[in-house]
Amino acid sequence: QEQLVESGGGLVQAGGSLRLSCAASGRTFSSSHMGWFRQAPGKEREFVAAISWSDSRTYYVDSVRGRFTISRDNAKNTVYLQMNSLKPEDTAVYYCAADRQSYRRVVVTPQNEYAYWGQGTQVTVSS
Repeated sequence: QEQLVESGGGLVQAGGSLRLSCAASGRTFSSSHMGWFRQAPGKEREFVAAISWSDSRTYYVDSVRGRFTISRDNAKNTVYLQMNSLKPEDTAVYYCAADRQSYRRVVVTPQNEYAYWGQGTQVTVSS
């Protein structure tokens, strides 16, 4: 059974850093684009970052570009999200997900293109 498990969330002061991990099991996702999404209280879940399977090219939503870094270690079947200079508006439940289609040529950002989801990890940034 395919499973994604996020970890690394917590409470941090504004300006601080956290590193989220997403460990996959049940299958390898080395041929899938991987993404991070987040859902703040009372808001829709939104795309945060993605990394391609082929050349590890990265994509970010404008609000986190320059502060967050997505990376992957295919040998460990794990994806990471390094979050620096955190702001209170980054407070949300963060989810990792895998593209529903393997070997896709382009990275996609719509949530419905991602078929495998973790349970989420809470990130709270205090001001």
